[in-house]
Amino acid sequence: MQTLTGLKCGELKGCTSLKLSEGLTDFPIEIFTLAETLEYLDLSDNKLSELPEDFGKLKKLKVFFCSNNDFTTYPQVLADCPLLDIVGFKANRIEYIPNAAIGANLRWLILTNNQVSVLPTSIGKCLRMEKLMLAGNRLTALPDELQYCKSLALLRLSANEIEAVPEWLFTMPKLSWLAISGNPCSRNSIAEIEAPVIAYESLQIKDRLGEGASGTIYRASRDGILQDVAVKVFKGDVTSDGYPEDEMSSSLEAGEHDTLVKILGKTDNLIESKTGLVMELIPKHYVNLGNPPSLKTCTRDVFDPNIKYSAKQIINILTSISSVANHLHERGIMHGDLYAHNMLIDDEGNTLFGDFGAATMYDRDQLTDAYALERIEVSAFGYLIDDLLSLYQISTSDNFSLALTFLKELCHSTNTKSRPSFAEIESILAEVKPAL
Repeated sequence: MQTLTGLKCGELKGCTSLKLSEGLTDFPIEIFTLAETLEYLDLSDNKLSELPEDFGKLKKLKVFFCSNNDFTTYPQVLADCPLLDIVGFKANRIEYIPNAAIGANLRWLILTNNQVSVLPTSIGKCLRMEKLMLAGNRLTALPDELQYCKSLALLRLSANEIEAVPEWLFTMPKLSWLAISGNPCSRNSIAEIEAPVIAYESLQIKDRLGEGASGTIYRASRDGILQDVAVKVFKGDVTSDGYPEDEMSSSLEAGEHDTLVKILGKTDNLIESKTGLVMELIPKHYVNLGNPPSLKTCTRDVFDPNIKYSAKQIINILTSISSVANHLHERGIMHGDLYAHNMLIDDEGNTLFGDFGAATMYDRDQLTDAYALERIEVSAFGYLIDDLLSLYQISTSDNFSLALTFLKELCHSTNTKSRPSFAEIESILAEVKPAL
């Protein structure tokens, strides 16, 4: 474990990565002794409110996390670090971002859960920007300059005060994962969704199955019912994707589909004042298709290179996901997180899809917006095709891989209006499948 004492004693000399979380109120100047080597610095979970004027001494710094601190202004000195690639200031109290503070080299910026009301126009010079996390702020609009960030692939705008989505957002060539729920411009649930209420007291919580940004999933048994269920208990805070209540609404409004994890009902956790969803327990033989993006891959999932899939498995996965995506968009729901790490598959390629944390409900009657939002998600589907082709068990090109490559290119057309709908994608895949 790295400590401030060890840093002061010179024990960390030459290290490239440093993480200190000791309730710090002042930036430890001893960090500058690592200026020649330090590439990764994490000062999250402290009580810092400012950085030193000479922070730019850290010329080799590429990644800087400073979440859960007390900053009210985004530090301008960050722009003095020429190689800074990833910056995270989640859950501070940032209200103001100086125009000169945004470094042009930024590829991934995290400002989730702050108090930012205006983005600086300098954001437009971040031509490398791929991932921008802005959920849980006070934004009412986006600066037009953001449209110059042509590499932007993932944008989180949920839980803000945005009145209207600018038209140029729909033309951004690489935007594939968008979340805008919890804003005046997004649709709320049309009505209170009918769902059985399952008393929390009737559930016997067993082991924890997993935990995400919005909640924790447990295995549980129900009074009088032999088969165990899964219970997702929401944390109640703004997450990197938005409000947990929007996730619940989208999950319920999604309805039933063979590829969706079946929702059995909702429950109120009266003990902790948290709500939850009760779902069918996923069979043990299902495994995650992929793993979440790394710091290096930024917006792209990570896969075990030793795992290979047959054409039959790949077509089953793609057919399932295109079908459920079409189902969701017919209901005015953009999933917003169409990633392999949110998919579970079995040995045959049968697929289950879930996690509506980034979902956005929109008005299907607003034809222009509805068309554009679906085409953004189609781009994400194109990346899924690309991922699966990289895992195809046949290394040389064949008719199957050529057909999917063609479909991928359609999904990634820089002219967003020329991309196919999910219904059209289903038809294309139906033509590919019989040849297997």
